[in-house]
This record gives sequence, structure tokens and C-alpha cells, in this order.
Amino acid sequence: MKNLLYRLLSLGLQPGQRGAGRSHVQGVWKLIAREDDAPQATDPQRSWKEILPAAALQGAVFAAVKAAVERGTAQGSRKLARSSPDADNRRRHG
Repeated sequence: MKNLLYRLLSLGLQPGQRGAGRSHVQGVWKLIAREDDAPQATDPQRSWKEILPAAALQGAVFAAVKAAVERGTAQGSRKLARSSPDADNRRRHG
């Protein structure tokens, strides 16, 4: 039951997670490169030197947003269910 609650919360937050990641990437890119949009990997007008840092930034931001959402979801489901979503796994393996 606890894992089900955690999974339902995670699924409900995924669309917002993607949108938050995109908006954060655009905001950070504007600060770093002073351009409105990060380059797309398929843009023939852009060089490797422009595309790879943009891709690295995107990966870092998406990973950070995902970790924050998962951490918040785990804490929220723990508070709602009064237990950790992986408490059963720790008991089996620990």
C-alpha cells in the first residue's frame, strides 16, 4: 500500500517535473549564454562547442529536478503513510 501511494504521487508529478526542467534549462541558458533558447542537437547552424554544453546543462538540470521531486514525493508519502516507501526493502535486505 505504501509503495502504491508513492507511485501514484510520482506519476501525478511527472508532467510538472518535465515542465519545470524545461523552464529551468531555459532560464540558466539565458544567464550563461545570453541567448533566449538553448541550441537543439539537430540545428545545422550550431557547432559541437555550442550543442554539447547545452546538452550537459539540460542533463544536469533534469537530474536535479527529478531528484528533488522524488525526494519530496518520498517524504510526502512517508508522512501520509507514516512510513518510508522503501521501508519493506530495507527490512528484507538489512
